[in-house]
Parts: sequence; C-alpha cells; structure tokens
Amino acid sequence: MPNKKKPAVSLLSIAAPAVLLAAITGVLSAKVGLFDDLKDGVDLAVRPPVTVTIAPRQMSYRAEGHFLKNGFAVDAPIVVAVLEGPLEIMKYQVTREDFERCVADGACQQPEGGHSPGLSGVPMTEVNYTDATDYAAWLTRKTGEVWRLPTDQQWAFAAGSKFPDDALGIDGSKDNPALRWLADYEREASRQRAKNPLPQPSGAFGENEYGVADLGGNVWEWTETCHRRVTIGEGGEVLKEQPACGIFVVNGKHRASMSFFIRDPKSGGCAVGVPPDNLGFRLVRDGRWYSGFLYAFERRLQGAG
Repeated sequence: MPNKKKPAVSLLSIAAPAVLLAAITGVLSAKVGLFDDLKDGVDLAVRPPVTVTIAPRQMSYRAEGHFLKNGFAVDAPIVVAVLEGPLEIMKYQVTREDFERCVADGACQQPEGGHSPGLSGVPMTEVNYTDATDYAAWLTRKTGEVWRLPTDQQWAFAAGSKFPDDALGIDGSKDNPALRWLADYEREASRQRAKNPLPQPSGAFGENEYGVADLGGNVWEWTETCHRRVTIGEGGEVLKEQPACGIFVVNGKHRASMSFFIRDPKSGGCAVGVPPDNLGFRLVRDGRWYSGFLYAFERRLQGAG
C-alpha cells in the first residue's frame, strides 16, 4: 500500500495559541492594572546599563552546594548545563554613583560605611541581598525593562573561563577523614592573604573572553540562587536535598554563601568558606517575552504578602 503523507502542520496552528495567550494576558493585565508598577515609573533620564550578550551554548561546571556522601563532605559533581537563549548581563558591577541615584529616589537604603563614598566608577559595596533586589526593582521601573540578579548558573555562563572550580580533589572518608579537612584549611588560609581588599575602579581587573569585566576582582556578587545541602549516593545520585533560602550564593574569586541581610562579609555572616573581601552585584536583563507579566505578577504577590 502506498504510504500516506502526514498532514503538514501549519504555521498558523502553532502560532495561534501563543497569540491568543498573549492577547488574553494583555486584556487581563489592563483590567487589573497589572503592569502599572512597570510602566508608571519609566524615567528617560535613567539610561540602561552597558551590557554584554552571552550566546546560547552548553557548558560543564561544578554544581553549587555542600555535598555529602556517607556522612562525609565531598567535592560537588560536574554537571552539564544548557543556556537555551541569549543572556544579557551588565558588563560592569553596579557602581556607587548608580546606587546613590536609587537612594536619592527613596527606593534604596544607604548602607552605613562603605568605601569611597561619592566617587563615580567604583563598584557599590557593603550591600546585602535586599539592597541588590531593591536596586533591580528600581532600575526596572525606571527603564521599563525587567532586571534581576543572575542565578548561579547564569553567572557561570557569563564568567566563562573566570568561573572558579572549588574542588579540593580529596573526598572525605572514614579511612582518613582529616585529609580533606587539612586540604580545606590550607586553601582557606591562602585565600585570606588578599593583597588589597579595597574596591578598585570598574574595569581595573580586566575582561574575560566575552567582554564581562572584573569577574576576578575583589568584589563578590550576589546571585538569586539559594544555598543547599545535598546528600548523594555511591553513584552520585541525589538522595536528599535541603535548600536554605535565607542564604544565597555569592560569586567571585571563589564561591561563598552569605545570609541575605549581611552587608559586611567580614562580620561573620559567611555560611561556607572564607568571607569575600566585599559584596556587590551586577544584574541581568530578562528579555523573555513574558518577563513583564511575570515581574508584575511577582510584585503583586509580594505586595499581597
């Protein structure tokens, strides 16, 4: 019998549901004023930051978290991650001058202390997770574009060859549990000998292969990824995972995990490893077609809470 041809799938049949969903979303949003917070504060005087676009690709990197096997600490596994769409991230960290504009608008809190107050071109430091997300919300309102903290994985994609591998190469075991502890102690001791912990002007630490600046400098950056404790089996399978969402991953010369309210990392708020020299941040622009709706919905939920 002759093979029957399968009916061709028309472009209209694929596009129609998406168009219909967008139309319904637009109507409902207009009815309840869902986008009012996003559109009412747009200020043409606030220019969007300089960004770098990371092309979609696949990479292998060491997973975030504190991993345990048979009750002993082990190196986190290497995992494969896929960046499915372009990632637009700020070329430089948010500067003190940028942050002070948010403070002047009453949308951000002025941290006490800090380095080089009033100077332009120096990264804003001594900011906690809430300060960073307040700034992201302010920049979103001022530009009409959705800005967020990057996830740990997004930061890794943007960092490229600058992304640190924190593996010790020695897993804890009942045969010699002290070996990993000694290796960790030696590494942490070497990390504490920083040459100059004072923040330097933007661009002082150079760029990576994608044009993202200062990834290897002395300002660690907040991400929106929660720290986690993971128990794995003999084959590396995850047996139990306990997220700790009051503690967030910060990335720089090495990974660290900080309590969300900490502004001075040397004050004892580092949950894992040697404290960073300084805490700052950079943002990613959320270019997904539904990002405005998602942002507005999240803001409404936060307001309702």
